[in-house]
Amino acid sequence: MFFRTIRQKLLSENKFSKYLLYAIGEIILVVIGILIALQVNHWNVERKNDFKVKIFSMQLNF
Repeated sequence: MFFRTIRQKLLSENKFSKYLLYAIGEIILVVIGILIALQVNHWNVERKNDFKVKIFSMQLNF
């Protein structure tokens, strides 16, 4: 809601260059969020794989 008012204000004042900068900044924030989510997912998958390897190696020892 806060960002919507900023966007509408910039467009109503015909400040397209500032709006374009705002839009690019918003896109960058979304991309950073997606990259963080992918990294967290990767860490979780690695953690699960390490756990499976540990369990498998423990089963081989017995």
